[in-house]
Amino acid sequence: MFKESREARGKARAPDGAGMNESEAFRPEARQPRGFRDRFAGEVAREREMIAALSALAERYGFAPLATPALEYADALGKFLPDEDRPNEGVFAFQDDDEAWLSLRYDHTAPLARLVAQGEAPPARPLRRYAAGPVWRNEKPGPGRFREFLQFDVDTVGSEAMAADAELIAFLAEGLEAVGVPQDGFVVNLSHRKLVAGIMDAAGIPAGEDAAIRAQRLRVLRSIDKLDRLGIEGVRLLLGPGRRDESGDVTPGAGLKDSQIASIEASLGATVAFDAGGELGRTPAGREALADLEEIRLALAALGIGAERVRVTPSVVRGIEYYTGPVFEAELTHEIRGPDGAPMRFGSVASGGRYDDLVMRFTGERVPATGASVGVSRLISALTKAGEAAGAEGPVLVLAMDRAMTADYLAMVAELRGAGIPAELYLGRAGMKAQLKYADRRGSPVAVIQGGDERAKGEVTLKDLKLGAEMARSIEDNRAWREGRPAQETAARGTLVASVRAILARQREGRAP
Repeated sequence: MFKESREARGKARAPDGAGMNESEAFRPEARQPRGFRDRFAGEVAREREMIAALSALAERYGFAPLATPALEYADALGKFLPDEDRPNEGVFAFQDDDEAWLSLRYDHTAPLARLVAQGEAPPARPLRRYAAGPVWRNEKPGPGRFREFLQFDVDTVGSEAMAADAELIAFLAEGLEAVGVPQDGFVVNLSHRKLVAGIMDAAGIPAGEDAAIRAQRLRVLRSIDKLDRLGIEGVRLLLGPGRRDESGDVTPGAGLKDSQIASIEASLGATVAFDAGGELGRTPAGREALADLEEIRLALAALGIGAERVRVTPSVVRGIEYYTGPVFEAELTHEIRGPDGAPMRFGSVASGGRYDDLVMRFTGERVPATGASVGVSRLISALTKAGEAAGAEGPVLVLAMDRAMTADYLAMVAELRGAGIPAELYLGRAGMKAQLKYADRRGSPVAVIQGGDERAKGEVTLKDLKLGAEMARSIEDNRAWREGRPAQETAARGTLVASVRAILARQREGRAP
């Protein structure tokens, strides 16, 4: 017999709660779904900063904002995710009142294709748009990999030119720098779906529209795409019989012969020759891919993006099925360590590629398109693990020294806010020491103090909390601390705003008072 759950017991006693005393009432367990998480002030502030910086850069590139709903019809989104063995095929889906299946969007690209096919997009072609917002994927969580996360997208729809792809790669390179990643802190890996198709052709893997043949080639693609995470041994297993991961889950293999696996492995390690005369140019698909990549290389050079920032890496495939041409991924190059202190592979933080056939699903007509995406949540997670704290400055805190003076304190808060300075009045019941501790926990830069004596003199005391924290590390004697009153100054009440602004300016510039 199965053990009855707390929820079942509560419902059995009284589904509506009637007739239950407080000790018997059902209380749900406070928990969050796996792969989802709460985000606090520091991370939310960092998200806003990143999206603002990327939006400004996108507009300098000539992209215009365009947003689509979080929900789409499941058949309109299509099944392109690599996580094909999970429930709902990698998406979160449900039926509406008309029994039609709706899905939460798994990216910003598939909804854009629906919008273009529907004829609702702005008429100018090429269409250049950017979008930012959450997306959802029903896939296995991992380091920096969540089931709900923020993405920032830029797309060009209606251009076949490889310069359009080069612009997106340049955007990713500039964008990562704009959000604080140093130029030597990342690299963009570039490849081409036809290059990988040529590798499969050279290995003798059948091609065609037969469902079984397409399924095998797709499994090969997705196996190669895991090279950076699993290494060549893991990829060999996925190309062959399959692989069991640490959790015990088994991923079916592509069932290739040893000779085919050896051919693919040799091609993945080959040096890219843009004259199409090397190992990767043995097939028509490979030669076509190398010609496109050469166009992109020349365009990137014209945009000031050199080979030290973008490298051709044949193993880059991108697991999403709708890509048809050039594909690229940006990865951080500095070391990231896991909870156990061991180095860990974090994977890409930004990616993209060409998807010329996505609109054709709706219209039957080919519409060239290419796009790029920055994984904002993933990037913040990577930077945090690499040692960058996601901190957020709190408001100036006005201490409540005397409840009878609440109106005066509220007037100070209103005055600061009116001048554009974030400010808060302490609304608890603690004393001065506890209030200052609260200010420290809030990350407040300045504390404003006015008791009866200060009020009688028409003054306020201002504590520079950042400077005080720095000085506290060098003053060991408590008596000297109390008598010296470090990082503290007196100002006329009428100069409150100007005096607080002066302290904030010193903090930004790192100057002593």
